[in-house]
Amino acid sequence: MSRVILLWSGGKDAMLALCHARQVGHQVVALATFAPPEPRFLAHPLPLVRRQAAALGLPHLLVTIEAPFEQSYETALSRLQQEWALDGVVTGDIDSVGGAPNWIRERCRPLGLTVHTPLWQQSRHALLAEMLTRGIVAHLSCVDTRVLAPEWVGRVLDAATLAELQQLAATRGFDACGEQGEYHTMVTDGPGFAARLHLDGWQLARQDHLAYLAEQEPHSLDRG
Repeated sequence: MSRVILLWSGGKDAMLALCHARQVGHQVVALATFAPPEPRFLAHPLPLVRRQAAALGLPHLLVTIEAPFEQSYETALSRLQQEWALDGVVTGDIDSVGGAPNWIRERCRPLGLTVHTPLWQQSRHALLAEMLTRGIVAHLSCVDTRVLAPEWVGRVLDAATLAELQQLAATRGFDACGEQGEYHTMVTDGPGFAARLHLDGWQLARQDHLAYLAEQEPHSLDRG
């Protein structure tokens, strides 16, 4: 059994990668989010990310990264490797972004860390269907308004929404999983969650070409 950390954004792909990692026997010891010194993630609010980790019963590591980024990433990964006795890293990456090499794979290579990318270049339709099959509940937390209307923000990715999304992706020629930044998601329930998270009261906000859910502290509901 290999000891791994999972690079965690809180979105559907990271959650699906967690499911895959556990299914094949990896021991996921922590969730890690790499961020600048004063992070403000419009698509993935850190308070919600921390609550996701708590619901999953896993430590959440906020890892600060600064320029020069290549060196900073490698230094941080080396430190995590030593502190957590890691064999590897798991990511929810599906494809290269903008044709660039996989960043984490390049940073892990000098350290001898194995990078596991269970979703890599998988069928978008199959991945979205698997998300539903596994019971992952994800909300659109941010959209690029050049691709999707602001009204998409906050919608749950249920079967009807996914069908509409995939039809638009086919018509307009964008990635149905949002791999190129067309949209982002936040998971509020799924396998291993001790309690579901609620997003009641969040407000739609705009910044440049992005529409997103303005951060408001979520609360948990115990199952029952």
